[in-house]
Amino acid sequence: MKLEASLKHFSPQGLTITDTPNGTSAERLTGTDVMAALGVVQSKARFGMAAFLGKTGISDGDREQAIHALTQYAKQKAPKHVGKVAGRKMAQCMVILATMAYEEYSHSAAGSRECQHCNGKGLLPVYRDIVKYPGYVGADGEEKIPPRTEKELVQEFCQHCNGKGVIAKRCRNCKGTGKAIDRDATKASGAPVIKDCERCNGKGFSRMPSSVAYGAITALLPELTQSSWSRNWKPFYEALVAKCDIEEGRAAAEFQKVTK
Repeated sequence: MKLEASLKHFSPQGLTITDTPNGTSAERLTGTDVMAALGVVQSKARFGMAAFLGKTGISDGDREQAIHALTQYAKQKAPKHVGKVAGRKMAQCMVILATMAYEEYSHSAAGSRECQHCNGKGLLPVYRDIVKYPGYVGADGEEKIPPRTEKELVQEFCQHCNGKGVIAKRCRNCKGTGKAIDRDATKASGAPVIKDCERCNGKGFSRMPSSVAYGAITALLPELTQSSWSRNWKPFYEALVAKCDIEEGRAAAEFQKVTK
């Protein structure tokens, strides 16, 4: 049984909580079996289970637990150059990196983010010429009184988010599927050829740029240069994101082993 299938246990639509059809076999997994399996996996791969449950929105407590575990891992594995630059603010820097790395790991094509242009309001303040008096045109068609306009601050729909205040994280090129048509190969073969989307590397969504994490760290360490970030901090930050994927994979393997 896949780990993703256990999510239906937290919001069941019926009496059967399993990823297999109804049956009378003694080997059929029941809701109690799934609960027991989750407990066993949590004891063996606590970090991975907490990361998975927090990512899927099941529990805020698991999310905090995963961030705490990732922070402790970051403190132990931080490169010497990172610790040298961070100095006494090392603990705070590791909390920031771990939090942002976990948020990057939790991103999905179904998610959304606040529009940075309107700060989630959906409206933008702009100055426009507002007609205060339309003017007067006589019966002979000659303008007797010219129109009067004044500049005023008005609220307009944000064009970037179409007034919604949020922007979908899914890739615009592949619509969140992670797959796109290879136009050159399709033209050569005469049949549709599918490949991984080049824009999102097959993920289905665009990753958060590491410059966001760099901006958060420089707010605490103004002396951190871009070259130092790219050479020492950025690889470590990406390793923290990968650590979450590794731990989730470990938890998924343990869950399949228990429910086999």
